[in-house]
Amino acid sequence: MLPPRKGAFFLKQVVVLYFARSAELAGLRSETVSVPRQITSLQLWEEIVKIHPRLAVIRDQVVFAVQQEYVLLGDQLLVLHPGDEVAIIPPISGG
Repeated sequence: MLPPRKGAFFLKQVVVLYFARSAELAGLRSETVSVPRQITSLQLWEEIVKIHPRLAVIRDQVVFAVQQEYVLLGDQLLVLHPGDEVAIIPPISGG
């Protein structure tokens, strides 16, 4: 886990949903993960990759959504609540 930040290290249980290739790489469709209440989107991705290292290969292609709102991987601070949904959506090919 991440080092504690003053007032931010209250772990919350969030539901991570995996779709398409991310589900194949993680080996499951959903799970509950404990993460700090306040975390950047990139730190959240890194926490998920610690659990499922094979996901690292889709980092530059993945679409991330928190509570059905798209989030770019970066320094954007997220404030998570118990039961929030985090979706990992890799690119879907089609024509």
